[in-house]
Amino acid sequence: MTRILAAVLLALTIGFTVWVNNALAETLRGSGDLGVVVERTAGAILIVDQSERAAIGRVTGLGDLSHASVVFSPDQRYAFVFGRDGGLSKVDLLKQTLVGRVLQSGNAIGGAISDDGRLVAVSNYEPGGVRVFDAETLDMVADIPTGSKTIGLVDAPGRQFVFTLWDHGETWIADLSKGTPEITKIEGIGENPYDALITADGRRYIAGLFGEDGLTALDLWQSPPAPRRILAGYGRGEAPLPVYKMPHLEGWALAGERFVLPAVGRHEVLWVDARSLEETGRTKTHGQPVFAVARPDGRQVWVNFAHPLNDTVQVIDTPSGEVIHSLKPGPAVLHMEFTPRGHEVWVSVRDAGRIDIYDTRSFEKLGEIAAETPSGIFFTARAHRTGL
Repeated sequence: MTRILAAVLLALTIGFTVWVNNALAETLRGSGDLGVVVERTAGAILIVDQSERAAIGRVTGLGDLSHASVVFSPDQRYAFVFGRDGGLSKVDLLKQTLVGRVLQSGNAIGGAISDDGRLVAVSNYEPGGVRVFDAETLDMVADIPTGSKTIGLVDAPGRQFVFTLWDHGETWIADLSKGTPEITKIEGIGENPYDALITADGRRYIAGLFGEDGLTALDLWQSPPAPRRILAGYGRGEAPLPVYKMPHLEGWALAGERFVLPAVGRHEVLWVDARSLEETGRTKTHGQPVFAVARPDGRQVWVNFAHPLNDTVQVIDTPSGEVIHSLKPGPAVLHMEFTPRGHEVWVSVRDAGRIDIYDTRSFEKLGEIAAETPSGIFFTARAHRTGL
């Protein structure tokens, strides 16, 4: 009788364990397949699943997201959302909840997360400067006043942040590897730098200039880095066009052995040798480019455009530099994001209220997701890329 009872209890235990494991399997979800879509006028983000091509959740209460950006924790579980109102929000993608939020300034313009994932920095217009927060608690750990609007904030290897001053034409490197920020200041960047990027290897930091034609490059392997003007006067001899929307230098694309970047106020993209940083060519485009984004293998570059020609996306073949395909997803295409290996591209069509999903080889439309005034699309694979 005892043996029978023991056998029954064992069977019940095994059955209960299997039931619990099956229930857990149904609720568990990997974070590597996730992403977020900013709903700019709703103060919300959609949580999306790449494989399902679907929205799986929504988090609200994130403030003014009219110029929002997002970075991710190294484990890809948490999204840090930078709002235009100075808000820094931490979202749990798996629980689909707002973990914490701090209103750290009056007007902010993006942020970055340190290479070890422990610090989150925010770039501010008002009151200017950069503020750094503990990624776990959102407690402020450093306040770096600059006396200027700050732009082009990126992470760099070694727990460093690099950013540029709009009003003073300087780039600062803040090293937080020892806790207290150690600041290196580089002058002579140029007139009114408006945006910047860092290359994926963390070596080159390049600032675009609004006050003059050209850009300024820094080699962060130098100590201290010396500014080098590149593409100076690329619009020389041409009548300047009105700038309807500033291009985003984060959209610089490394395609093969060349960079491709949007030209300010011109209907073209520029091709630049990745080693010499010398111009090697130009491609005429449909309108003023905003983002020029390379497919992860570098074989194609996808370009969207400023108002009033912002209903179109063009695809450029990298080896030839020629436009090989055009799509018209709809009014106000604001952003594009490739899946990590580049088989799909997701496109936000703000004024149509949806995300379109395309196959990057056949250009076939594969699906769409309804969203309220969608803008930025960010996949969690960014967690493992410098500068994103």
